[in-house]
Amino acid sequence: MSTVVVVGNPKPRSRTRAAAELVAERLTGAPPDAVIDVVDLGAGLLGWGDPDVERAVATVREAELAVVASPTFKATYTGLLKLFLDQIGTGDLAGVTAVPLMLGGGPTHALAPELLLKPVLVELGATTPTRGLYLMDKAWDAPGALDGWLEQASVQVAATRAGLRRESPPSR
Repeated sequence: MSTVVVVGNPKPRSRTRAAAELVAERLTGAPPDAVIDVVDLGAGLLGWGDPDVERAVATVREAELAVVASPTFKATYTGLLKLFLDQIGTGDLAGVTAVPLMLGGGPTHALAPELLLKPVLVELGATTPTRGLYLMDKAWDAPGALDGWLEQASVQVAATRAGLRRESPPSR
């Protein structure tokens, strides 16, 4: 399974990135094959045709599983992540299983991944079989923090991946 982590935090190598990498690893049993720290793409996100952005988008399109992560800014995902997602066409993520993940400072925005990030991923064509995951910024790495979510999510992701593989046209 090819796995990519997409991180929309304006701080490079952030807690958001570490949490997303942990989620990917716990879902698949292996570290992600690629990590796209969107902040590293810089000004190339502001236009069209930047080769680094195009490579990053291609990496997401080709993934089987994408963990898409953002801190919670102003009750939603970051503008930085939005700039990256805008580079992906509607339906281009068909065949990609995506997991929306957001970190936040308190429980008041716990529905943000489900209500704000998940619909965008679906619009882009991704299959999102799990509940959006919201982790408390200060406790995302606490022992057992992911256990309850993973209990259902790992089964859902595996079933979705198996179903998507069966629906693929036979190779010739």
